[in-house]
Amino acid sequence: MRHGKKIIAVLPAYNAEKTLRQTLRDIPRDVVDDIILVDDASADGTASLSRSLGLTTIVHPRNLGYGGNQKTCYTAALHAGADVVIMIHPDHQYDPTLVPAMVEPLAAGEADAVFGSRMLVPGGALSGGMPQWKYIANAFLTRAANVCIGTHLSEYHSGFRAYSRAVLERVPYSLNSNNFVFDTEIIAQLAVYNFRIKEIPIPTKYFKDASTVGFWKGVQYGLNIFGVLMRYQLHRLGIIRTKQFSKTG
Repeated sequence: MRHGKKIIAVLPAYNAEKTLRQTLRDIPRDVVDDIILVDDASADGTASLSRSLGLTTIVHPRNLGYGGNQKTCYTAALHAGADVVIMIHPDHQYDPTLVPAMVEPLAAGEADAVFGSRMLVPGGALSGGMPQWKYIANAFLTRAANVCIGTHLSEYHSGFRAYSRAVLERVPYSLNSNNFVFDTEIIAQLAVYNFRIKEIPIPTKYFKDASTVGFWKGVQYGLNIFGVLMRYQLHRLGIIRTKQFSKTG
């Protein structure tokens, strides 16, 4: 625990059998009180390995996608009594040893969400192996989202994130996409509620068994991001109204 808060790590897993053990070895168990793995209908032995390692394991009967996996993760963590929920990708692309730095601002009440950013350190993302086209796209899409949503983040596209219970109880994340744009949609929802976001620098790691998005899927992802931003702007202007970006309660 940190400051008397229950910390639960959630692992949105898909074909993570090769990297799961290494990920678990690097999670500081003196900080994390429980770990929940959600297997998104993997084709390998991820779920079986997770159970054998003693993790709380939830298995989707069919593949829902990255956003759909996160929805299950957060709902399960809240049900388990989490005060702070940290998402750790079990492909080991993000460094689990940084969990204490991620959860401390939340446990101390200094932030409502904490994001790991690969773009905070100049040149760090490229030196860590991020392809140049991804670096350029990341920076461009982040700048566009900052302008549209009114944030000042260095990166919108990192999957290393931690949220307070208050965030996950208030934002309607169940209305978000089941795909990768979930991560942008939830930032827009944080902005609607004026939740405080803190970023910390994290290293960039690209390697064989880490999940990655190819060029054409990246193009589709970028177009989907612009779709989210357009929908958010139309809502703010009152042209259309959507519960996804409406503040309630």
